[in-house]
Amino acid sequence: MSQTLDKKFENLSKKERQLWAMRHSAEHVLTQAMLKLYPGLKMAMGPATDEGFYFDFDYKNKISEENFAKIEAEMKKIIKKDLPFKKKTISVSEAKKLFKDNKYKQEWLDEIEERKEKATVYWTSDEFVDLCAGPHVSSTGEIGPFKLLSVAGAYWRGDEKNKMLTRIYGTVYSTQKELDNYLSRVEEAKKRDHRKLGKELDLFVFSELVGKGLPMFTKKGTVIRRELERFIVDEEIKRGYDHVHTPDIANVALYEKSGHYPYYKDSMYPVMKVGDERLILRPMTCPHHFQLYASRPRSYKELPMRIAELASQYRYEKSGELSGLIRVRLFCLADAHIICQKNKAEEEIDGVLDLIDYVAKVLGLKKGKDYRYRLSKGDKKDNKKYYRDDKAWDFAEEILRKALKKRKAPFYEVEGEAAFYGPKIDIQMKNVLEKEETAFTVQYDFVMPKRFNLKYIDKDGKEKEPVIIHRSSIGALERVVAFLIEHHAGNFPVWLSPVQVKVLPITERNIKYAKSIGEKLNAENIRVEIDERNETLPAKIRNAQLEKVPYMLIVGDKEEKNKKVSLRLRSKKDLGLMSLKTFIERVKKNIKEKSLKL
Repeated sequence: MSQTLDKKFENLSKKERQLWAMRHSAEHVLTQAMLKLYPGLKMAMGPATDEGFYFDFDYKNKISEENFAKIEAEMKKIIKKDLPFKKKTISVSEAKKLFKDNKYKQEWLDEIEERKEKATVYWTSDEFVDLCAGPHVSSTGEIGPFKLLSVAGAYWRGDEKNKMLTRIYGTVYSTQKELDNYLSRVEEAKKRDHRKLGKELDLFVFSELVGKGLPMFTKKGTVIRRELERFIVDEEIKRGYDHVHTPDIANVALYEKSGHYPYYKDSMYPVMKVGDERLILRPMTCPHHFQLYASRPRSYKELPMRIAELASQYRYEKSGELSGLIRVRLFCLADAHIICQKNKAEEEIDGVLDLIDYVAKVLGLKKGKDYRYRLSKGDKKDNKKYYRDDKAWDFAEEILRKALKKRKAPFYEVEGEAAFYGPKIDIQMKNVLEKEETAFTVQYDFVMPKRFNLKYIDKDGKEKEPVIIHRSSIGALERVVAFLIEHHAGNFPVWLSPVQVKVLPITERNIKYAKSIGEKLNAENIRVEIDERNETLPAKIRNAQLEKVPYMLIVGDKEEKNKKVSLRLRSKKDLGLMSLKTFIERVKKNIKEKSLKL
């Protein structure tokens, strides 16, 4: 458990703080119950989270969801006792004696000792104690309705080199109604889980032989990626971006010069020594783009220079943190770096936000409902992480704030979430559980021009230093595919659907006519499949619906005789007979407009 009050907690409302404290307290009650029910169990660690709480346990036997009723009953007993939570600050040596038989707490205390801090513990009356910074409610009786949700394996501290522990997830809400609403969303989230739907719809796979966190897109999944790539590249070119291509590998010196290496080396892949060079897979693209800019002298007339790339990037995420397509070790980012004059930065940021809003709208996401903005600021006290220039930080943060206010965008501010080289706007997307994930970013950078000595000749003939706007318009393709799977529950808009039309011949004698329809649709660049299986029509319709194909064209003797098709939608709506020409016009219009409707 962290010994410093989470900055996130500091930015919560009074109601949110109370809920956070309740969840933190429920996590202690869970641990106390587990220690009583399972002799020999060792507690590791666990925090409160946006959705509830979890705790990791070291236990020799298996604990499953079948055990939850027993665990919850014991937790209710502790809550009913209304035991007070008491905070105590003690020396590290006292804490080490208190947790002398727990190697996990000892490791945590070693780190606290290195920081020359004191330890804080919380007692639940005199029955239970844990190393913790809080916050907590006053007593166990203040904990609201709760529910244990799931159990999973988790490596200690997320490192696959460490022991696998048992992680139990749970949640707490202030009222039963709020808890019931959340549990309903959990059930819906399970149905929409991109890992589940990705397998059912045959979109992507993982292979242990290929490597953890390295997704492989199937034929159908690649269609979705390709459509997103075409969409964003075409849109960015329309808006004045220059698309480039740079290597996936670079000299370590490049990242030492940028300053990324000290900050990110723990999540970078290992250095490869080739001849007299030290090479590394790139974790970001910015230094490559700076080298493109610096390849020759630049004039103010060339600015702003908007360098964009669909760039593969590599980060060695801990095994325990990998999660489907959301958290991977290889991802493709729609990345760009705008190099501009300082007095043009606000205008460029506004243009980026306009692009992001447009992209979100096309993808079916509503501002304020599905996403909002976060102004992620630096921490002036943290000289280790952040470049020290208070005046530059204040100026950059105000530029971003003005851009958000000008657009009347829903946003909030958080300290300590900035990049090391400047503040940023994070576009926070909500999933089915209303948990926010950062999808796109806009970052103001006043550090890299200095480190790379980037200059331009101004109209007065003098050499000036530009500023850089880092931005991603559609985020990492892997993450956006995962998000779209869950947002649309696999029912992709027609333009993104891997198969847009399924032709269903009623009998074997209608197959030839079905194939002729398929050829005509192919000729119009409409993605089509023909179900030639020796199955009944209801079985073919059911299969197409399971595959979430937007349009089904049913062809039998009647349709063949009249040279028409019968159209059935994914929504089960039957639109009856129509000419193939009318249908093609409908589909092409839908694709061109990138409509969200069928």
